[in-house]
Amino acid sequence: MDWTERLREKTGISFLTTKPAEIERASFDIIKGELGEEFVSAFPKEQLPVLCRVIHTTADFSYKQSLYFSPGVMDAAAKAIESGVPILTDTTMAASGINKRAAQSHGISVHCFIGDEDVKREAAESKMTRSAISVEKAARLYPDCIYAVGNAPTALMRLYELIQEKKICPRLIIGVPVGFVNVVEAKELILKAGTPCIVARGRKGGSNVAAAICNALLYQAQKEERRL
Repeated sequence: MDWTERLREKTGISFLTTKPAEIERASFDIIKGELGEEFVSAFPKEQLPVLCRVIHTTADFSYKQSLYFSPGVMDAAAKAIESGVPILTDTTMAASGINKRAAQSHGISVHCFIGDEDVKREAAESKMTRSAISVEKAARLYPDCIYAVGNAPTALMRLYELIQEKKICPRLIIGVPVGFVNVVEAKELILKAGTPCIVARGRKGGSNVAAAICNALLYQAQKEERRL
């Protein structure tokens, strides 16, 4: 008798599975089932893995209404990943959540500058947020990049400004900060930037959502490569 059988015997609760791969597979089956066949069949096929992974991360089905994909963004994301451009994030949590093995398989490095001493110093001197200063550092070091923002709307605001100034040219922006101050406005600003983007409109989001979207795109790229 294994530990799950003992637990079932003690509690009367039967668990579907405890094997990691089976748990994830069953979770995605449940998500698609709850989204409904009509929704799943009508939703763009290439975008569905991204939406499902966000729901898997959050258990929040409202993302089926709020997660926005700009026209052509999935092709742009695939090309960016194929070319191996770095992924920049606004938080160490988002950076930590990105699957490094999947990123490295495409030659992609992952960076977050929020804790760098020069960023801390410049933010204190300028009275700007470290997230905004991190975008400026990214523009100097990696103007050709994927930028994933899960926490700081000021990162999106500065990103928009630097795009207009042609100092940074992200291949893709993942704009999913969470919160109440400047969050909705910053996301809507990014929709006007003319850059391919995936944005969680409204107040919801988070570093875990930013990482989930990055991982979904990386896994999708791996699947496409295996088909070739």
